[in-house]
Amino acid sequence: MRTLRQIAAELLAGRVTSRQLIEECLARIADPGGEGAASFVVVYDKAARATADWVDAMRKAGASLPEWAGIPVSIKDLFDVAGSVTTFASGVMGDASPATKDAAAVKRLRGAGFIPIGRTNMTEFAYGAIGLNARNGTPAAVWDRASRRIPGGSTSGGAISLSDGMAYIALGSDSGGSCRIPAAINGIVGYKPTRGRIPIEGANSMAPSLDSIGPLAVSVGCASIADAVLTGESVVPIRTRPIKGLRLGIPRPIALEGLDPPIATAIDRAIRMISDAGASVSEVDLPELGDLPVINAKGGLTAPEYFAWHRAYIAKWADQYDPRILKLIMRGRDFPAPDYLDLFRTREAMMNSVSAKTAALDATIMPTVPIVAPRIDAIGDDEEYTRINTLLLRNTRVANFLDLCAISVPCHAPGEMPVGLMLQGASAADRSLFAIAASIEALVSPKLG
Repeated sequence: MRTLRQIAAELLAGRVTSRQLIEECLARIADPGGEGAASFVVVYDKAARATADWVDAMRKAGASLPEWAGIPVSIKDLFDVAGSVTTFASGVMGDASPATKDAAAVKRLRGAGFIPIGRTNMTEFAYGAIGLNARNGTPAAVWDRASRRIPGGSTSGGAISLSDGMAYIALGSDSGGSCRIPAAINGIVGYKPTRGRIPIEGANSMAPSLDSIGPLAVSVGCASIADAVLTGESVVPIRTRPIKGLRLGIPRPIALEGLDPPIATAIDRAIRMISDAGASVSEVDLPELGDLPVINAKGGLTAPEYFAWHRAYIAKWADQYDPRILKLIMRGRDFPAPDYLDLFRTREAMMNSVSAKTAALDATIMPTVPIVAPRIDAIGDDEEYTRINTLLLRNTRVANFLDLCAISVPCHAPGEMPVGLMLQGASAADRSLFAIAASIEALVSPKLG
């Protein structure tokens, strides 16, 4: 997998054309033996080719173009793309009208020269961490593909579009881990920015108290580039933080509980490497985090906010929903308003408490997910579905509830099952977190060259 800077250099030097990049991605999407059919709900083949040809012609003529002009990007199917129907990977929206304009995030990606290659599949309405989609099919995780393991969700198609070379950057969303979970399972980087850092207009937010927009990328540097584009900031190289002297905390009680052996092995090795490089790594008591399962037992903030968005659709097209997704949404129907308001008070108190206890730290670290991705066919009844979904969200949802920035970085050795190491920074400390993550990536991740 090549980084964005490597691809941009190849384009500028004429070693590759945008049309060639597009054709390579389209070929992988169309490969009958690949995961393209389950990863994309719409492919913009004609538009992508036409745009690539225009970019190539302008570059050949010596025109001034954005640095990333001509690089394919995949778009999660909850972002509006002008002229295309936003289906949320669901049959409920089959009769919806095409969007009249791009979502703000899509517009910024286009402005930076990226070319949308298609809309990616996801958990229906982005409500779930497993990545299953009964209507569109489920792409298999990149590791142990013969066993057909879950890709993680909800940005399932976006993650596979990168792991399988069907795009070079992916636009996703993260309400409880939807960028970081599939990134961890598929050996790439997933970023959850501070909420509100990237404009959400046209992203069809269903859980506004928790939703963030973020990229999935092949490296921390690529994620940083995408983040700068999406926030409207100048793209500048990351100024890495020396690992020596970093103060890192491992949240207790939840971070290291019940890890599957391959996860524990990779995380223990990563923590030792970071400590040996001079960082101070210690456990930090955050008993507040132990309350999150209780807070989310009846749906937390997500259920009432999702139901408010969906109630008109449910009244007309309830039979078009995936029954499991509908069941989750319906938890919000009878959610008492006083309980909903109490959650905000609980959230604020927890934010203040955790912030005070971690103020002396540069970041907290933990496994992105605690379990090995199970086989798709092993997720049978609703009880098992709920158990796996809850485990996948256990660590990642902390950042959404506390409005932290967070990033998942691969920490497995070459040839091992992908494992993600998650770093969390304080709210609005996004650039600082990128600097730390880049240094740790160089230490614990397979080298990209």
